[in-house]
Amino acid sequence: MTYHILHTGNSRSFPGAHALHEKAGADLNAADVIIVTGADVGKHAASLSQWKDKTAVLLELGTECLGVYAGESRGVEGSNVLGFARFRLGEGDPSNLVELVRQPRSSEAAISAATQVFEGAGLKVAVCGDFAGRIIDRLVRPYYNAALRRLDEQLASADDLDTTLRLGLGYPEGPIALLERTGLAHHFDVTQAMFDAYGETAYVPARRARVAKQSSKK
Repeated sequence: MTYHILHTGNSRSFPGAHALHEKAGADLNAADVIIVTGADVGKHAASLSQWKDKTAVLLELGTECLGVYAGESRGVEGSNVLGFARFRLGEGDPSNLVELVRQPRSSEAAISAATQVFEGAGLKVAVCGDFAGRIIDRLVRPYYNAALRRLDEQLASADDLDTTLRLGLGYPEGPIALLERTGLAHHFDVTQAMFDAYGETAYVPARRARVAKQSSKK
């Protein structure tokens, strides 16, 4: 399976050298799979129809839905265009997990090809539906918000909250320390985007994340 990578600016999924880059081919026309990475993926949206003969076209996503670029129609959308994001918490190192985003009628051949490409570069793939925030952010952001709010309520000190969750649940790092290490301002950005998308109170940015975001602008 040959693939070509189009870079459109800084990529959160692949900010540095990676095996995915090393195995990419130089010829876009000869590639079976096109991977579009970076912050300006949208500028290639008009090119998607030109690549309908490719086995798969993979667009790097932020918190947005794949439908923003691939389109939606009556719940029967789907083509050779898929979305993806390598999970990365804030400014921490990217994980080895790639969330691969499909639509209801996405090509099974495209999903298989995408999985083959990412796993060939040493990554693990989880396939999910086209929802803002995908799997991990939808599950963990309310947990992080709850921890920050319990700290505001003085349920316990930050150290005791982190220690309790590490020792009681076996987590490698407590939520407060984790968010402070990777960036509370980034947590604000993600939770605000998810609150805008879903309107659920669990995603309302915690006060401490909002303060961190405001401080980062000074």
